Amino acid sequence: MLKTFLYPGKFVFALLLATVPMLVQRAAAQNELQYVGELGISAGTAQYFGDLNTRRALNAMKPAVGIYYRKYMNDYIGVRAHFRYMQLGYSDTYNKNEFQHRRNLSFNTDLFELALQGDFNFFRFEPGSLDKRFSPYFTGGVSGFHFNPYAYLDGKKYYLQPLHTEGQGTALYPDRKPYSLLSYAWLVGGGFKYNLSRKVNVAIEALYRYTETDYLDDVSTTYAGPGAFPPGLDGQPSVASQLQDRSGAVGTPIGVQGRQRGNSRDKDQYLTIELSISILFTSYHCKF
Repeated sequence: MLKTFLYPGKFVFALLLATVPMLVQRAAAQNELQYVGELGISAGTAQYFGDLNTRRALNAMKPAVGIYYRKYMNDYIGVRAHFRYMQLGYSDTYNKNEFQHRRNLSFNTDLFELALQGDFNFFRFEPGSLDKRFSPYFTGGVSGFHFNPYAYLDGKKYYLQPLHTEGQGTALYPDRKPYSLLSYAWLVGGGFKYNLSRKVNVAIEALYRYTETDYLDDVSTTYAGPGAFPPGLDGQPSVASQLQDRSGAVGTPIGVQGRQRGNSRDKDQYLTIELSISILFTSYHCKF
């Protein structure tokens, strides 16, 4: 009788020994730490390319800063929302081409951008890991942005879009509509990311934009000519007339009606090069 009683007891004890580790493992899995995303800031520089910078020179780089949140889909793919503020600008004084130098146009703009980007890691990158802790990556997406180009005349700042410097909306050019200060761009770029610790990532990234506007610089088509801008009450040329053709400041004016001022076939573009640092967010995840 005693042996009969002990055999089932041994069986139950053995079953417990086999089951408990499984339950512990399951509980651990239910509390497994998972990196789900990161919040970061970026800072760097921005460069404009367009009708004033046709050589794509990197000689007028201006500041750019941003804040972003990246959601991890897996060890290779992430999606990101990135808000940036930057300054863009250029001047014909940088150009060695005779016509461009004599044109003597310039602009600056503050640009506010909200981008949606997808990031693809070339290597397996485990956020927070001290093993798979670095990877080059590709990024691409789309952004919407606001800009408002301006220039200075006699030390005073003038926003250029309301002046219709290429005759937009005037009786001489009814087909030229005022351009919008809102536009969008296609983004493509790449970078390199690295885990500093289990909570902090750093990265460097270059990102190029192909915009859908040709007026970041307020230059696109031909000169409207002085006739599109009535003189002021004092008989002097209006501010719009003076800013549509700045060539008189360096020589004989060249801004006659119909003469080429910009190239409307190509849209404007810009580039950012940024360093970023981010804090990782975690959650507890169960695989069962």
